[in-house]
Parts: sequence; structure tokens; C-alpha cells
Amino acid sequence: MTLPLSYSPEVADARARGLPLVALESTIITHGMPFPQNIETARAVEAEIRAHGAVPATIAILDGTIHVGLTDAQLDQLGQAKDVMKLSRADLAVCLAQGKTGATTVAATMICAHLAGIAVFATGGIGGVHRGAEESFDISADLQELSKTPVTVVAAGAKAILDLPKTLEVLETLGVPVIAVGQDELPAFWSRASGLKAPLRMDDPATIASAHRLRGALGLAGGQLVTNPIPVEAEIPRAEIMPVVEEALKAAAVEGITAKEVTPFLLSRLFEATEGRSLTANIALVLNNARLAAKIACELV
Repeated sequence: MTLPLSYSPEVADARARGLPLVALESTIITHGMPFPQNIETARAVEAEIRAHGAVPATIAILDGTIHVGLTDAQLDQLGQAKDVMKLSRADLAVCLAQGKTGATTVAATMICAHLAGIAVFATGGIGGVHRGAEESFDISADLQELSKTPVTVVAAGAKAILDLPKTLEVLETLGVPVIAVGQDELPAFWSRASGLKAPLRMDDPATIASAHRLRGALGLAGGQLVTNPIPVEAEIPRAEIMPVVEEALKAAAVEGITAKEVTPFLLSRLFEATEGRSLTANIALVLNNARLAAKIACELV
């Protein structure tokens, strides 16, 4: 069966010339930020990747086709679209079969990136184990995907609204390399500190790229998670952000918010409670991750 896969002119040219590519997710556009900041951020992240020697490939499903790389017009269309499906491993094929439009989470972006031959993916933060998962069993498919699909994911850690110790435990159980950059402690999305020691540390993009290659050579399934702390000047310290997170979690429970709706609800509440600082920090960390991902992609090429 022929895959419904389409490359933007920029990505098609990069593939033909063997240039380094960096995948980007699209839920940050449709479910992570309000308009017009979502489009502005998407364009800034793509520009940052180009500035560091690689080619950006934002991935989304438009009318039943996997688009690897979006034109300006497609980016505008997605940024203002309504009722966009939020896609993970479970519903990616359904969206394609029904000819719908969908934005890719970390898991779905990894799958599509691998199909397109892209080995590096920059995002904000990964999903993980939700609070109370011992009762709800609410664990993001991102973690399983990291154990299956050979893509190096650069993130600022798991989102701090999650149960970070349990997220780390699950990643270790699944055999996913969790690598901190520039520090021994795992970052916690808006904050550089999580209180958790990172299992691994690598500060050099060339070494990270070498580890990616060696996993393939050894026949090891899955990718690796590179946790890149938010820049110092942009962070919201953990002691300051966590009380706000706790209040947002209580509000979600009261309003009965569950499953895929939890993260966008919490991000919206945090934006309001921090008077926009959470969004400013989010943009800074995504740009920071894009820079590192571009350097790793260049080393792989």
C-alpha cells in the first residue's frame, strides 16, 4: 500500500541533497499555544533550525495526508483550524483513513519522522505518567514510542504537570536512554531543576549523535530522550511554578477534565495564573531545543 506521504518543497530538496533534517510536532500549534503566538512560534522555531545548519520539517496530517514540512500557507491554515484531531499512535491511521486533519503528538511525530527517514525531533516537553496513574492508568503513549521508534527526541524534560519520578521509572523500565545536557539533574520543563538525578549526561552534540548511531548498530529498538534545560534567563523556578501547577490540577479534577484534554486545559490555566510567563518560558525552551536538535542532526549527517 502506498503511504499518503507528502514532502514540502524545502524538505524534498533537503532529502535529495542529503541535508540534515529536524522534525517538529504540530500539537504545539493546535493545542499548545493560542493564536497568533502559535504561528509566530512555529516560524521562529523553523528559522532557528535553519540558522543552525539544518532544515525544519513540521509534521501534520492535512486532509488525510501526512505532510512532512509545511508551507507558509499550510502553517497558517493549521494554526487557525478548528476541531483538529490530536493524534498519537492509536488514532494516526484512523485520521488518515477518514481524510481528516490532525496534529501530531510526540508519539505520532516520531512515527512519521521515522517513515520520512528523519532521525532527530525537537519538541517542548514529552508526555509521561499523570498524577494518580496508579488508579487511572493514565500514561502517555510517548513513553512507549520512545522504546520502539529510533528517533532522538530533544525536549526540556517531561511536562512538570506530570508525575516526574514515575515517568523516569517507566522510561528506565522501557530501556529508553534519558540524557541530560549541561547538568546532572533532569530538567522539569519550565524549570531547570526537578530534584531527580539524570541517568545519563552528554554535553556534546557529536557524542549524542554517535550514541544514536550505535543504538542502531547494536540492533537496539527505540530512540533516546535528550533533556535540554530551559535557558536560565527564561526559567520559572520550581518553587514558584509548582504551587500554580497544583492549583491547575485541582481545577482539572473538579471540572472532570480527562485523557487528551488534560494537558491543553492545564497549560491554559497556567498561562492565566502566571500572566503569560508560562508561555514565554515555553517559547524559549522550544527555541533552545531546536538549536540543539539542529546541531545533533548536522553531526548525524
